[in-house]
Amino acid sequence: MRDEQRQALEQFLAARAGAHAVRIHDVRLLSGGAIQENWSLSTSVTGGPHEGELECVLRSDAPSGVAVSHSRAQEFALLQVAFRAGVTVPEPLWLGDTSVFGRDFFVMRKAKGTASGHRLVKELDLGGDRELLVERLGEELARLHAIRPPVEGLAFLRPPTLSPALQCVKDSREFLDGHRAAFPALEWGLRWLERHAPVTPALVLTHRDFRTGNYMVDETGLTAVLDWEFAAWSDPLEDLGWFCARCWRFGQFDKEAGGMGSREALFRGYERVSGRRPEREAVFYWEVLAHVRWAVIALQQGERHLSGQEPSLELALTAHVVPELELELLRMTGGHHA
Repeated sequence: MRDEQRQALEQFLAARAGAHAVRIHDVRLLSGGAIQENWSLSTSVTGGPHEGELECVLRSDAPSGVAVSHSRAQEFALLQVAFRAGVTVPEPLWLGDTSVFGRDFFVMRKAKGTASGHRLVKELDLGGDRELLVERLGEELARLHAIRPPVEGLAFLRPPTLSPALQCVKDSREFLDGHRAAFPALEWGLRWLERHAPVTPALVLTHRDFRTGNYMVDETGLTAVLDWEFAAWSDPLEDLGWFCARCWRFGQFDKEAGGMGSREALFRGYERVSGRRPEREAVFYWEVLAHVRWAVIALQQGERHLSGQEPSLELALTAHVVPELELELLRMTGGHHA
């Protein structure tokens, strides 16, 4: 971070915090963030309601981005709504713009712990009791899914023109139709999803990337649900299916809920808050959809590299998960017998 950016941020933070002055004494670019950048800011606040040490995170657009992701102003609004609904998210503090940092951004209170999926599934000292953690994650989803349209501040979220399932099929098919290569297994999956598409009785606010790697834990349990840039009005089971999908278990395939614990614990927590017990068969459909959707996203990430506009080893390697996803898709839908 350049000196002039730091000085502009200090002035911005002081004005928003109602402080006499804010000094940023440590700045670190956090790991991850192919779509967004996250900067850890350690600050000292003089005067005002936030006086003292304030640990926060500045979240801004990365130099590259994904067209379907929300803007920082929109993500900030989503955080505000989720925070008010009692979902465990980092407290959204202040929204900024390009005049301060050179890119749109917002500032949120820093949560403790780690979000690394590969660490979480292996380091059992993180997250406390794993079954209780998974139950808690089910409760978080239930609180989120209690939010239904319309909601003030979320007018930018447009309801799908089709059912959520068929909208995803349509969007994925349009991308594959325009791709230079053919993916018969994914086409098979889209046809299976089309034929088995469920009816969504009511749209709710969904995270749409709720998985291990997108929430933070410390030694005792959950500290924050992160990364809201894909949130949308959708079917509540989409989040449950995404979390349970085999592709997001980080190799811990016997732990069906995010590689962390049992599916029963997740459903138990969800039922405790929502009063509704998810049906395994209904969630399975959305697990199939998760594999198709993740494969399409992986192809899109690879295209960002292959286009030459954004050379990135991380993006290039992401596309290599597609064959594994295709194989699992065929196994789940019986396509390997066709």
